[in-house]
Amino acid sequence: MRIAVIGLGLIGGSIALAARERLQAQTLGWDPDPTVLETALTRGAIASRVGSLADAVAGADAVFVAAPVGSLPELISEVLAAASADCVVSDVGSTKRAIVAAHSDERFVGGHPLAGAETAGIEHARADLFDGATWYLTPTQTTEGILYERLHRIISGLGARPTALDADTHDRLLALVSHLPHVFANVLVAMAATGSAGDAEWLPVVGPSFRDATRVAGANSGIWTDIYMSNRDALMPVIDEAIAQLTAVRQTLEGGDPAELTSWNEAAGDDHRRLMAHQLAGGEWHELRVPVPNQPGVVAQLALELGRLGVNIADLALYTAADMSEGVVALWISGEDDASRAERLIGDLGFPVFRP
Repeated sequence: MRIAVIGLGLIGGSIALAARERLQAQTLGWDPDPTVLETALTRGAIASRVGSLADAVAGADAVFVAAPVGSLPELISEVLAAASADCVVSDVGSTKRAIVAAHSDERFVGGHPLAGAETAGIEHARADLFDGATWYLTPTQTTEGILYERLHRIISGLGARPTALDADTHDRLLALVSHLPHVFANVLVAMAATGSAGDAEWLPVVGPSFRDATRVAGANSGIWTDIYMSNRDALMPVIDEAIAQLTAVRQTLEGGDPAELTSWNEAAGDDHRRLMAHQLAGGEWHELRVPVPNQPGVVAQLALELGRLGVNIADLALYTAADMSEGVVALWISGEDDASRAERLIGDLGFPVFRP
């Protein structure tokens, strides 16, 4: 397999390293910084030097575009223009709506791995960066099923858990669980550093709670300014909701009712345990087989509907008939409960489903 990576920073470099080590893929890459290319070659992330983006993409089975969100639309267009007709193209951007809307090509599937580190750059890339990480994919009704299957298999081979979401849901979700925490972290450190809690001349000694809550403060502006701008429509309502909930907490404090404060605090503990239990859930795998017609968007529809239900597809395979008129989608689901829910949903969508 030949995999190209455009943009060889921490994420792109880690994709290239994992692809070479775990998939035995031939990896080629391109980066606008020649020193980054040299480091990627020295570290074994790429097999050889190439002269241009088009040279890296030529003949690739899959291309990952790993660049700041603001530059992704143009880069993806360049890649699609240079890629072959049977090449799947994806990206790793933290926001998806604008990128997906700009590229209706059946070869493109938006992507976003929930992985990273506090360090950046190719020198910190590592092959195990994606182990166990959720990797969101945003297929559409125009997505080519065979190419989606290939991308799903590649990402699973890198060690991640591919999960399908539509682009709107992805951006609303990330506004809440990723972008808002960065906003909070920036606000907290600004309050502490400027003396909003008291004496402006005195900098407090911070404890572990503060350090945990503000670890991401001041993250790379070259990346995060683009994220804030591209997802501001989803982020602003989440900030408004946070302000409303903080106002409610303030009113509870003003009322001075210990029982109400206890109830609020314990509810937060219950919510945290439920979220963590869902994050760490596992179990045995169950295979479902779904006969489908050879129509555009069928595989994407199944993946998206299962994603909306919260069912993770651990692996996926597509078996087509010799005349390409129909096929069978094989899905591997973790846990009997999720497998049963998936069966019911697929049946409700009008597709036959069985367990081999």
